[in-house]
Amino acid sequence: MISPVKVWRNQKKIQKILGLYGIIVSWTKVHVPPVGFSSQAPYVIVVVKLESGKSYIAQLVDWSENSLKTGQKVKAVLRRTKNPGEEGVIPYGVKFKPV
Repeated sequence: MISPVKVWRNQKKIQKILGLYGIIVSWTKVHVPPVGFSSQAPYVIVVVKLESGKSYIAQLVDWSENSLKTGQKVKAVLRRTKNPGEEGVIPYGVKFKPV
């Protein structure tokens, strides 16, 4: 269950990361997802080293097979993270997009 309060509190973290650039350090493709993510499969999870030096793990969106490589430049974007549950809250979070 996703609490609207938890979503609201997470906004400050998300705002600090949005629009930042980094490079893919590692990636994997998920074919058998956990509950709540089955509509997104297969999807790619990346480890990104941001220009600030911090590392971040998130889903890669708008990708093609040729963008799945280490060293690929990416940008942090805001996207829906999973389907809303019974409470109807649509959770948004940071994902990365190839540039």
